[in-house]
Amino acid sequence: MTDMTTFDPAPRGLRGLLRTTLFGATLAGLAMATGAVDAQTLRAVKHSDLRVLDPILTTAYMSRNHGYMIFDTLYALDADFVPQPQMVESHEVSDDGLTYTFTLRGGLKFHDGADVTGEDVAASIKRWGERDGMGQVLMDFVESMAQGDAPNTFVIQLKEPYGLVIDSLAKPSSNVPFIMPKRLAETPSTEAIPEQIGSGPFKWVADEYQPGVIAVYEKNEDYVPRDEPASFAAGGKVVKVDRVEWVVMPDDQTALNALQAGEIDYWESPPSDLLPILDANPDVTVRNLNALGYQTIMRPNALNAPMDDARIRKAAIASVRQQDVLDALVGNPDLYNLCGAMFVCGTPLASDAGSETLVEGNGMDQAKALLKEAGYDGTPIVIMHPTDVGTLRTQPVVVAQAMRDAGFTVDLQAMDWQTLVGRRASQAPIAEGGWHMFMTNWVGADVFNPLVNNMVNGKGPEGGWFGWPDIPKIEELRIAYATATSLDEQKKLAEEIQKLAYEEGIYAPIGQYFVPSAWSNSLDGVLDAPAPLFWNISKN
Repeated sequence: MTDMTTFDPAPRGLRGLLRTTLFGATLAGLAMATGAVDAQTLRAVKHSDLRVLDPILTTAYMSRNHGYMIFDTLYALDADFVPQPQMVESHEVSDDGLTYTFTLRGGLKFHDGADVTGEDVAASIKRWGERDGMGQVLMDFVESMAQGDAPNTFVIQLKEPYGLVIDSLAKPSSNVPFIMPKRLAETPSTEAIPEQIGSGPFKWVADEYQPGVIAVYEKNEDYVPRDEPASFAAGGKVVKVDRVEWVVMPDDQTALNALQAGEIDYWESPPSDLLPILDANPDVTVRNLNALGYQTIMRPNALNAPMDDARIRKAAIASVRQQDVLDALVGNPDLYNLCGAMFVCGTPLASDAGSETLVEGNGMDQAKALLKEAGYDGTPIVIMHPTDVGTLRTQPVVVAQAMRDAGFTVDLQAMDWQTLVGRRASQAPIAEGGWHMFMTNWVGADVFNPLVNNMVNGKGPEGGWFGWPDIPKIEELRIAYATATSLDEQKKLAEEIQKLAYEEGIYAPIGQYFVPSAWSNSLDGVLDAPAPLFWNISKN
């Protein structure tokens, strides 16, 4: 695999030292220019650059992470995956189960000084409900949403009882139902919001933002955290540093040396081949913060021929062996699982239905037969290949080779991840910049049931997730899941959805893996969470 590297301490260490020295000089320059107090500035290297600043417009994790910095949520999951109130002080449900009345807690203000009102909440939930799969299901049950009798109240009126209202508002990962000012939330959900004004624990420092270089946040001195201890995404969001800087550092060796030299404090996703070096450093902590790990997936585009034929999509999936993907991506078997469960191994909804070829790696003959049956004519399959993200650059290469072995012609197109994030939103034909397939990764919390898992959305081009399969039966099953009254019924429906998703070839999980993060021992209070969170962390 050309994208995987083998560590060579001497020459790379020297190159890394030179890069680190240059990087240190760059940081010093930034600090002098901004007047930042270094001891209270937490510097982090994230998994990618931040380009899309609207966390509702895209499901990209950098945008979600940005959202957690400056916006707040009505509810949030704690470490036991139980929804806890966050912006909400209390809520009441009418006896018929149709009216939810929420009261916001006191002291909530946006960064421009305006109070947070029920009108802001209604507009924000409406916009989120247009984009997010779980939000779309919630909206199917909502009759109306509006501010209540007082400015700090908010009322949801349902058409029929729905037991997942609070769970929906506590959704922890992409897309998160962040609350923003009404004037921003009224931006069409297909367009980016024009300002970065939230009510969260950090403020966006717009004049220091340099795409491809640095994103800066400062402590929101007016933020009033809850009294409860921080737990996962819930509890008190107590900020203990003055600034957080997300520094772009695509070269892994440079990031390694920068962390060991104390020039950065936190590295979100070090590659597995460098973990032994970090583990051996007594001044660095290495720990997995995400118990369910990641699911890496391949997603065909059902709009563009020949991927508009389910037999072609299934042929592509049948050609792939999870073992090959994970050996190339992770290498260390202690950090991955062969897992064909669309709703993640280790959860109550986990099932292996339909995943035999992926897990057992015996699907090549089936792939060739499906291509022959479908009359595949050799049309090149455009696979978008991000080369700047360590956890995404490998899978396209492995999948492309497997598909070539099955008889596909593959056009593997290199690009950076943020370009892919923008291009995957295009429903254009191939001749106009369209695409056939991409790979991405999800944290387990984003895929662990049929409502949060965007890939099993069957709404098609209007309301579906990138790739846009139009399968009404799946939508019927998702609604049935949403109204199921027992776990046994939910399990049965989830398995039916998974079987149908595999039969239609709408996507495939190509492995479950775990990515420990690494940080300097000068940090204390790093949270286990569905996303990298920067409250609760102090720096000595």
